[in-house]
Amino acid sequence: MPAAERRITAADILPLPAFAAERKQRRAALLPVKRLRRISLGPWCTVYFESFETMLFQVQEMLLIEKGGDEQLADELAAYNPMIPQGAELIATVMFEIDDPDLRARVLGELGGVDEHFFVEIDGARAGAVQEGDIERTREDGKTSSVHFLHFPLTPAQIAALRTPGARVLAGCDHPRYQHLAVLSDESRAELTKDLA
Repeated sequence: MPAAERRITAADILPLPAFAAERKQRRAALLPVKRLRRISLGPWCTVYFESFETMLFQVQEMLLIEKGGDEQLADELAAYNPMIPQGAELIATVMFEIDDPDLRARVLGELGGVDEHFFVEIDGARAGAVQEGDIERTREDGKTSSVHFLHFPLTPAQIAALRTPGARVLAGCDHPRYQHLAVLSDESRAELTKDLA
C-alpha cells in the first residue's frame, strides 16, 4: 500500500482468537521497531513515533481487551488511523511519564501550551508540531495533558535529508519550562524513513 494511502481497515484485523494466539510473538517482533521509534526527551518526556504497524497492534490490543465488536472497531479505526503517517510527515504520541502524582501535577501545571513547542529538526531545518484534531490539551488553569498526539509535516527537502544516512536528526521541545533536545541514532533515522512516500 502506498505510504500516502495507509489506513487500517477491517480486512487488516485478525479475528480475536487468532490475535490472542499470536499476540506474544507479534509483540516480540514489534519491540525492536518500537525501541528505534522511542526517543527520551529530557527527564519526563518520551516521544513515540507511530507507524502503520504500531497503530495496527494498538487497535488489535484494544479489541482484544474490550471485546466491543464491530462498533468498537469503527471507533478504534476513527481514533488510530489519523495517527498513521501519510508519506510527508512524522507522527508521534508524546507522553510525560511521571510516577509521583504530586510531582506530575506540579510539572504539568507549569507546561501549558507545551504541545506548540515540540519539533523535529533535520539537518538544521525545523518541522514544528501540529496537534492532532481540535482537542485542547491545556486546561483553563494552565495545566497540560500528560499525552499529546502530534504531526510533524515535512517539506520535500526535509524528506530528502531524512533519507540521507548520517543526517543529523533531532527531536526537541523549546517550551520555556521544558527545553530539551535528543539526537536520533542513524538506526532511528533509517526506521523513520519507512513512514515516507
